[in-house]
Amino acid sequence: MDDKETPRVGAAVRRRRRALSLTLAAVAERSGLSVPFLSQIENERARPSMRSLECIADALKTTAVELLDAGDAARTVDVVRAAAYADDPGAPTGVRALVRGEHQMHADEFTGEHDAGRELVLRNDALLYVADGTVEVEAEGRAYRLERGDTLYLSGGVRHRWRASGPGTRVLVVSVAPHMEATEQ
Repeated sequence: MDDKETPRVGAAVRRRRRALSLTLAAVAERSGLSVPFLSQIENERARPSMRSLECIADALKTTAVELLDAGDAARTVDVVRAAAYADDPGAPTGVRALVRGEHQMHADEFTGEHDAGRELVLRNDALLYVADGTVEVEAEGRAYRLERGDTLYLSGGVRHRWRASGPGTRVLVVSVAPHMEATEQ
């Protein structure tokens, strides 16, 4: 297998470790591997053997196959054309997914007037960017008025709701998690 075919799992290992809020030292202790070696893997300076990858996977409560699949996904290049959204009759009005499939990032574009209505709590961090128009956000009991070019960062677990006023409003919502999990509160 040449270098181009060798899966790069470093980013997948780092994402999984961070998702579990583990330090390199904790993963080293659980896996029996050294901190410097794990750091080299995460930074794509070393490639683990299958046995080492299995030890890392066990430490991260996943499987080597899952890490390899996630490593392959890290190299994905996917263009989402605006025209494809226009041709999709099943797409919700005014909402366009900017990233397809299951990835570590989820992004949606909201156009026109939107009212999230219910209070949301996202499991992981998210960023709201106002491309055009005005958005009113209530987060943890405080009100914010965002205008064109403004951003709002929400850590995971922050209760919030938002409303876009005006037909020319465009809002991008990006989450760093594989899924945006919202629960009604």
